[in-house]
Amino acid sequence: AFLSFFLFTVSCFFLLFVSKRQMSDPKVVGVAVADGEGDEELTFEPTIENIIEQDTLKWVFVGGKGGVGKTTCSSSVAIQLAQSGRKVLLISTDPAHNLSDAFSQKFGPEPTKVQGVENLSCMEVEPASQLKNQLHSIEENNKELMDLFDSVGFSIPGIDEWNTFLQVMKFAKSMDQDVTVFDTAPTGHTLRLLQVPQVITAGISKLKGLNDTSGGMIGKLGSMFGGDKLEGMFSMLDTVKEDVEDIIRQFQDPDLTTFVCVCIAEFLSIYETERLIQELTKLDIDVHNVIVNQLLVLDKAKPCEMCSARFGIQQKYLTQVDELYDDFHVIKLPLQPREVRGVDELVKFSKLLLHDLEFNQ
Repeated sequence: AFLSFFLFTVSCFFLLFVSKRQMSDPKVVGVAVADGEGDEELTFEPTIENIIEQDTLKWVFVGGKGGVGKTTCSSSVAIQLAQSGRKVLLISTDPAHNLSDAFSQKFGPEPTKVQGVENLSCMEVEPASQLKNQLHSIEENNKELMDLFDSVGFSIPGIDEWNTFLQVMKFAKSMDQDVTVFDTAPTGHTLRLLQVPQVITAGISKLKGLNDTSGGMIGKLGSMFGGDKLEGMFSMLDTVKEDVEDIIRQFQDPDLTTFVCVCIAEFLSIYETERLIQELTKLDIDVHNVIVNQLLVLDKAKPCEMCSARFGIQQKYLTQVDELYDDFHVIKLPLQPREVRGVDELVKFSKLLLHDLEFNQ
């Protein structure tokens, strides 16, 4: 029990210390149409026009199961937002970055303007290397802290998500952009990333609650971070908590934040998408757009037995998606005959987000 308490306390203090250094009812959008009796009901256009037209949006997350085309879709969403006249920052939070490959342009941990697309910048967060750089920069004054985290710190569960969140907030709050689009990691990593703000605030509250019974231990740990007085340390924690709570409020405001789910028309992908939407609902994060990617469109002039079989499977699951998400904007994107790479191909592909897919060719 003592070891668990010690590791929990050290982890919280370390992550909050890093954060101090770095962090200087869903909205329904639809079209009213009249039914047979003269009443009006909402229909949801199969496009991302609702996102483009919502000029209050500040944060757009794009995520889903691995291998469904999240990077291509997030890049396309970012391009359409940039072409609407807003300054857009596209951030990859996936440890296996693909933005550089998608745009055929090298990106790193600092925002870089995209060549060929006005108003769009990209960056790829590198939590591990950036965390090591930060620790080595303070090694002279915090030798004990450096030794501790060189040995065990980088193995703390969730530390990548913690540092990714802090890095994202550092640039998102300091950069001059209108909208930040996140090209996220697969579902599990993304959910942990979105839970980081609540974990930080809960950890601070827990530490303050333990102050009465474990004040001596917490005070000694606080001295490792240069804090001469326990009161000053908790004052710093209060400041961090206020900053994080502001981020939580923004993420839970449907006028400021939305999540775009990407899937393909297969059972496992749709099942994971539903789980993701349920978890987002628990986190009070708005989600009203689902992109179904890689859909086959048959060419009647060139019959293909395999294509017809796959088309039938996709249409079965596509019907389920339409029924399950009848109050969502369901965007259907066709399977492409070639890789979508480079600015020209991405710009061309992004236009598909603005039109309904026709299956009759």
